[in-house]
Amino acid sequence: MRLLHCLLIITLMVLSAAAVKADGLQAGAATSNITPEIGGEIIGGFVPYPSKHIHDELHARCLVLDDGKTKLALVVCDLLGIQRVVSTEARRLIQEMIAIPPECVMISATHTHSATSALGKDRLKPEQELDDYQRFVARRIADGVARAFNNRRPAQIAFGTADVPEHVFNRRWHMRPGTVPVNPFGGSDLVKMNPPAGSPNLTEPAGPTDPTVSFIAVREPSGPMISLFAAYSLHYVGGVGAADISADYYGVFSEHLKRLIEEGKPTDPPFVAMMANGTSGDINNINFRTPRPGKKQYEQIRFVAEDVAVKVHAAMAKLEYRDNLSLAARYREPSITWRKPTAEQTKWMEETLAASPKSKQDLSFIYAERISRLAKYPETTTIPLHVLRIGDVCIGTMPCEVFVEIGLDFKRRSPLPNSFMVELAHGYFGYLPTPRQHQLGGYETWLGTNRLEINASDKLLDQLIEMANEVAEIR
Repeated sequence: MRLLHCLLIITLMVLSAAAVKADGLQAGAATSNITPEIGGEIIGGFVPYPSKHIHDELHARCLVLDDGKTKLALVVCDLLGIQRVVSTEARRLIQEMIAIPPECVMISATHTHSATSALGKDRLKPEQELDDYQRFVARRIADGVARAFNNRRPAQIAFGTADVPEHVFNRRWHMRPGTVPVNPFGGSDLVKMNPPAGSPNLTEPAGPTDPTVSFIAVREPSGPMISLFAAYSLHYVGGVGAADISADYYGVFSEHLKRLIEEGKPTDPPFVAMMANGTSGDINNINFRTPRPGKKQYEQIRFVAEDVAVKVHAAMAKLEYRDNLSLAARYREPSITWRKPTAEQTKWMEETLAASPKSKQDLSFIYAERISRLAKYPETTTIPLHVLRIGDVCIGTMPCEVFVEIGLDFKRRSPLPNSFMVELAHGYFGYLPTPRQHQLGGYETWLGTNRLEINASDKLLDQLIEMANEVAEIR
């Protein structure tokens, strides 16, 4: 009888330990291939063109976190942008497959300029029929999150940063009076996007940069790494082959960090690194003061990606990991007014369209077409905003190419000590300058490039901070 009593106690102790383990933090990661067929249209410039080669595969990189009460999924896709309906469909499938609710799934695009479009025929229209590639991407995102979910095991998380200022430059410049070119509408701006590098007419950049790579590192308790989710405010690097499909520096960073972590000893399940885009609407990799010499295709991508990976890897040695943390999320869709043409702009648009294009690259005609489409939109739209809390880390998102000042403001105003932003999540709504930058003009503020009301950044950031305050109070 005493032996039976002892066995019962031991069994209860084992079950109790298993229950504690199940309730502790768990994490899993996986990648899902989203490489398109050759021939799809590559977007990023003013005129799309068909792909002719796949230099490197595109992926949806997925991380699932589970604190026993709340599950979060973080997904980064090698795409220029992701149409809202793709995110909606992917999150619907994820909820159906593994019961993670849509408000707990964050899906963003890296903004590589060498990927086939997942934006569909009208990148702004909130509701539209998914095309074949969009449906494929949504399915593969859901599969990747399901695989990450299946790979869950006990985990610890740490937050880290690495300052890498040498690769980020503000691309909007003040120039000497009279040297800023006329814009497509026949008017003048106070700043020029991507001015001639090394030009004596440059005076000063129109805004700051954010040199910080913010990241969360996830490992098994005192054991192998599971994943790393990073964000860096760098638009993209470029320098790819003509008509090539490529993940740009985001993919090279992920693979190089994986090599540094594994040191020739791959783990099973594999370690998954992912680089999201921070707030880089006015940031790129061009040093306009001191132009760099020309480089071979993909050379600059490798240089930037490997350097950032090495510096993140070095920063990981100083991290303090925790497993006693909780997770929370907030998702909202506030209403914002579409920007509409004035009577004067409408008159210009009609005259420009009537005159026909002078060439395929006729910017005036391209913008007249954009304004014509925008004029037909309803007065308002809803904008998906998302905030995730991972312990004392707060990640905020917007579905735009967000100016760096907005991301810096989010860090300063967030109630949580370790905060950063990710752009191009759950949709693509064009550039998001601040009201101050709107006054300066330039490409990112032109009607047709910018589509939301001029005060949109202030309104959306206020909402995001309110959401951050809400998740900060959930324990």
